[in-house]
Amino acid sequence: MYSFMGGGLFCAGVGNILLIVSTATDYWMQYRQSSNYMHQGLWRYCTPGKCFPHNDSIAHLDATRALMILSLLACFIGIIIGIMAFIHYSSFDRFDKTFAAGILFFISCFFVFLAMAVYTGVTINYYGKRYGNWRFSWSYIIGWVSVVLTFFSGIFYLCAYRMHECPRSGTSH
Repeated sequence: MYSFMGGGLFCAGVGNILLIVSTATDYWMQYRQSSNYMHQGLWRYCTPGKCFPHNDSIAHLDATRALMILSLLACFIGIIIGIMAFIHYSSFDRFDKTFAAGILFFISCFFVFLAMAVYTGVTINYYGKRYGNWRFSWSYIIGWVSVVLTFFSGIFYLCAYRMHECPRSGTSH
């Protein structure tokens, strides 16, 4: 049980770091314009030597930002509850920390998956039809890696919960 929880905490910790880096960096997409490489992230776009904030309220960027921040919060709270369950494992009758952490990791996975899907769909639909010389970059890729890591952290914590619940349900009245 503790090995599942340790694996879940490891995946969640790395996933949360990747979520922070992905959300904060400006390399979601790179494109070439008049022989210069430019790149953009969720918060700003950069030309060679200078970066500018996104001044317009672009719906898909706003949605992606909000979902990434919600994912960060869910993963961070899941890590806190997961550590509390790992350090002093005791479950209340109505609140099991292992189960709660697993559910929070799945919620984080769901939010970051939605964020990545929104960004991917709009970007491919818009840039794919209008421009030929663009590509997704490393910030975008580590966003997808964080989807996988938060998913596995949820799996690990729910496996730990299930291992703890099976012996207890067998000794019920």
